[in-house]
Amino acid sequence: MRIFTRLYDLALSWSKTKNAPRYLFGLSFAESFIFPIPPDFMLVPMALAQRERAWNFALIATFGSVLGAIIGYLLGSELYAQLGLPLVTFYNAEEVVTGVENWFNTYGVWVILIAGFTPVPYKLFTVTAGAMGMGLAPFILASILGRAARFYLVCGIVFYGGDPLAQLFRKYADLIGWVVVIALVILFLYHRA
Repeated sequence: MRIFTRLYDLALSWSKTKNAPRYLFGLSFAESFIFPIPPDFMLVPMALAQRERAWNFALIATFGSVLGAIIGYLLGSELYAQLGLPLVTFYNAEEVVTGVENWFNTYGVWVILIAGFTPVPYKLFTVTAGAMGMGLAPFILASILGRAARFYLVCGIVFYGGDPLAQLFRKYADLIGWVVVIALVILFLYHRA
């Protein structure tokens, strides 16, 4: 069953369309406050398909993600009770948010910088930053630095890895995909317990 190889090939074909940068922007924007799929799933195939534009794609992903992060922040600061809390409940992430709040209390703005760089669900951090009243300017600066570092690193690996990396991704697409699915299921079951 090679479902992820087919999906990878499909993502590569989409990444060559003229609307791909818009889709990347939209995915990056939505992922920062509501959507569960990280933009890397679109960014990597786009950068592989058009390596000469990899740096532009990193900029698009960064810009979209930071604008989405600001929406997440505003949701947290202005509408947490009405919208943010239902999102947390929908994702069954109450304990995660409590942990994030503890990190904010301990590390402050550094949490946003680190969360922006890592593959953790960034939306939890953007909404929580607003709900906890973090300063907007430091939040935006940390978001820019963290997200840019992540997306430019991903595109740099793809740019310099080139065709051998593309072949490696395709060869192991199903293994990587199933490992991610299993990890998400385990994480979901862990948080429900």
